[in-house]
Amino acid sequence: MPLQIIRQDITKMKVDAIVNPSNRHLYPGGGADLSIHEAAGPELLKACEALGGCEVGKAKITSAFSLPCKYVIHTAGPNWYRLENPEEVLASCYKECLSLALENKCDSVAFPLIASGAYGFPKESVLKIATRVISDFLFENEMLVYIVVFDKTAFAISEKIFCDVKSYIDDNYVKKYTERETVNYEYFSQPLCTSERRSKVNAERKAKVPIFEDVCECAAAPSQSLDDMIKNMDKGFAETLFYYIDKKGMSDVECYKRSNVDKKTFSKIKCNKDYKPSKKTAVSFAIGLCLSLEETNHLLSTVGFCLSNSDIFDVIIQYFVSTGNYESIFDVNEVLYQFDQVTLGV
Repeated sequence: MPLQIIRQDITKMKVDAIVNPSNRHLYPGGGADLSIHEAAGPELLKACEALGGCEVGKAKITSAFSLPCKYVIHTAGPNWYRLENPEEVLASCYKECLSLALENKCDSVAFPLIASGAYGFPKESVLKIATRVISDFLFENEMLVYIVVFDKTAFAISEKIFCDVKSYIDDNYVKKYTERETVNYEYFSQPLCTSERRSKVNAERKAKVPIFEDVCECAAAPSQSLDDMIKNMDKGFAETLFYYIDKKGMSDVECYKRSNVDKKTFSKIKCNKDYKPSKKTAVSFAIGLCLSLEETNHLLSTVGFCLSNSDIFDVIIQYFVSTGNYESIFDVNEVLYQFDQVTLGV
């Protein structure tokens, strides 16, 4: 998965490099910086001393020593209260770290939310800047990037988006389709249950419990033979996906990048017309391609999936597909993460 938000201790990430949100002196401060130094051991401090500091918005790299990764990339984050352009400086931190990771042939890197602690950067802004810079980088490069948060309080999504999604869920999420029926056993108290009594009970039960009838029009006997039905099957997922890629005027690369899907998975789909992805992967493509609700359900139906009102993940996806209230798949993932749902991408 090219970019994933996860809840984890960054010192336990088994990646090629982790990013240390340090200060310009590269001496351990607090929070993640202190935790990284403690986990790496005293050799890390000696390596930092040899670097001679780091300008704000820049980055430098050292070995990871006792950490389970190869490298530690140190970056000096901006103080929200002391700079005129802290957003640009913060974006530079992420860019510099990614450049160093690429230069050192890293296939994976884990970031904290830089400057979101003691430096007072608004958490919502940090996440937006991080996902924008990383997604721009991933459009040009292949790398697995994690944004690691210790708990949900580490970042915040837009309050308006959160409230809109919550309201949509409240209006559309069906927690249960039926209420537990109460059978009147009076009709069965006689030694024999006549057909008349049973009909009366069934009528009462039908009045109390919603009965879902005529769900599928194809329930009637098919008018074609099985061979004919197989010959006239709809197109599969791969063919349908490439139909929508052409319809939206995207290149293959743009499609899988916007969908947060790795090149390997996309190649499997392209080389195998019978490839059957998971529901999460199919939804990722629907979001990346900015499909309508009808188009999304069409794509999902090719592998036997649909969006329902009985699942919070599905309802959140319906909200974004219906409203188009997102700039990228990462906006959707931020909300999914906040609601404890699996995030999109492969």
